[in-house]
Amino acid sequence: MRRFLTVIFPVLVVLGLLTQLVLLSNRVGAVAALAAVAPAPSPERVQQQIALNKIAPQVLRATAQNAEAEFLVLLTEQADLRGAADQPNRTTRIQYVRDRLMAVAARTQAPVLAQLDALGVPHRAFYIANVIWAKGNRDQMMRIAAQTSVARLEANPNVRAIPEPAIDPLPVNRAPNIALGIETNISVTKAPIVWAMGYTGTGIVVGGQDTGYAWSHPAIKAQYRGWDGITATHDYNWHDSIHAAGNICGADSAIPCDDNTHGTHTIGTAVGDDGVGNQIGMAPGAQWIGCRNMNSGNGTPATYLECFEFFLAPYPLTGTPAQGDPSKAPDVTVNSWGCPPSEGCNTQSLALAVQAQRAAGIFTEASAGNSGSSCGSVRDPIAIYDDVFTIGATDNNAIIASFSSRGPVTVDGSNRPKPDLSAPGVNVRSSVPGNGYGFKSGTSMAGPHVAGAVALLWSARPLLRNQIDFTEALLRQSATPITVTACSSSGVPNNVYGAGWLNIAAAVTAAPEGSATITGVVHELSSTQPISGALVVANYSAPALQFNALSDADGVYTLTVMPGMYTVTATSSGYLSASQSAVSLGAGDIANVDLGLIVDTAPTLTPTPTSTPSATPTQTPTSTPRLTLPPCPVHGVTCTQRPSPSPTVSSTPTPSFVWYYPLLLRE
Repeated sequence: MRRFLTVIFPVLVVLGLLTQLVLLSNRVGAVAALAAVAPAPSPERVQQQIALNKIAPQVLRATAQNAEAEFLVLLTEQADLRGAADQPNRTTRIQYVRDRLMAVAARTQAPVLAQLDALGVPHRAFYIANVIWAKGNRDQMMRIAAQTSVARLEANPNVRAIPEPAIDPLPVNRAPNIALGIETNISVTKAPIVWAMGYTGTGIVVGGQDTGYAWSHPAIKAQYRGWDGITATHDYNWHDSIHAAGNICGADSAIPCDDNTHGTHTIGTAVGDDGVGNQIGMAPGAQWIGCRNMNSGNGTPATYLECFEFFLAPYPLTGTPAQGDPSKAPDVTVNSWGCPPSEGCNTQSLALAVQAQRAAGIFTEASAGNSGSSCGSVRDPIAIYDDVFTIGATDNNAIIASFSSRGPVTVDGSNRPKPDLSAPGVNVRSSVPGNGYGFKSGTSMAGPHVAGAVALLWSARPLLRNQIDFTEALLRQSATPITVTACSSSGVPNNVYGAGWLNIAAAVTAAPEGSATITGVVHELSSTQPISGALVVANYSAPALQFNALSDADGVYTLTVMPGMYTVTATSSGYLSASQSAVSLGAGDIANVDLGLIVDTAPTLTPTPTSTPSATPTQTPTSTPRLTLPPCPVHGVTCTQRPSPSPTVSSTPTPSFVWYYPLLLRE
């Protein structure tokens, strides 16, 4: 019997395998037969599928049964702002950024706006990012998404922008309206030392976008740019991006108004001082302007974009962005709010706006968030971006607050270290509507300390004004280091405190005092003929610091620079550039640097464009390549791997990715 089984078992196995092969062959044949008879999709259906896949899933859900919903139309082409840093002064730099943004928006948005008008869809166009807000139904969205210039349609959710800390701080044993002079949270940043040097923020403007501002509060009234001591002028100094009623401020408030208390509190920490003992702010000599981006604490991506657009070039109350004046832009902005992707926020529309602010030389400070103490809890725009300076919260003894969000940033796959710095944010006393004072806790309270610190630094060292790379490096290097081993980091910097605890006196002291002058003539090397309109750039050795000038009709240029060592370079169309390195200057020194340019005899090649550029870098990425895609997040679903956004290369390494699932059209 055993011999029989030994012989027959292999035969049975072979027969079983043959049977399986026959069945598999039949199945393959059946599938092939079905594929052979299945008709190819029509071009119309292909276009419908392409349009459908451009619409974010949240928008599709909101428009089920053809219901209406708000959405953002993100266009593919975005402005190239790389030339901004080469502009000769602050105003022309901001003007350059605004003009480039507006030109691209005007050219590319026209067909989409015409279609929106024809469909009767309410809309508002933005230029700060090439985006259009609209409200319509599914059928209308499909028509808009079908345009080849449209990258995608994203949600415009109404989100709670200022969540309270998860853990309440210890109670304060002090009545809020009792003044004790300089608040402890201000003293520990060493701001009073800078005041004693004679610098209080004079000449610097802080922009706040928040729940609004009680502008007549005695601690912030004198600092409001719209108040001259006699008359209030709100044109160019205030904007309301809330266009719906239903709150105490109403819609489109013509005067600064706060329907929550949060905004008045944050701007007080940046600049507040009533002159009679309530020294609640970092830079009491600075001015402020404001924009309301939240309705009773709730905002949308569109309201945030609108405030960023106002700050780039403020315009009159009843005016339009076309009337904006770049010379009235703030130097630094306070952003104590977040826009959670988990609630549908489009991270990249805001990333484009932040990149534009940085290109214009506007320092963007953002609060890290109150989702700690878990690692990777810095997850909401704009705090996640490399282009903003993100602030965590401590108590007045430099102990990290339990609620302060930690890095690294994982929501976009970048693993970017955050926060950048920490500052007091527990039981902070500041101004509240009704001419009173109150205590609040959160990274929302920490961030304004740093915005005010920037105002102090730039008033003390005016040549650093709008030099964002250098300013960020200086704040990091001068911070009180706090070593931590946690959240995928150790030592300093780390993903808990960042580079450490804010010390503005150390930052001011570390920055070279005074100025020096570099002057000379730009000319043709062979003929000594002067070259007018040449761009002359002096680059500081490290960190990045750049001063620019244009040569006049006689080829003469003059640069006022911070003491240090520079490389001076001249460029002009039709010539090869020329440089001189190791130009070293102390305070009060004058260096004469003549630069001779050689005529460029190389033939000019005009490349034939093969497509419209869909990505424009504003800063070279410094870490993980942008096109590294995370795995498809849903098992069993075929995803279209497409980087988000398709229209831009952000300065933030490895951006977030939006997964578009192939939703099948049905007959």
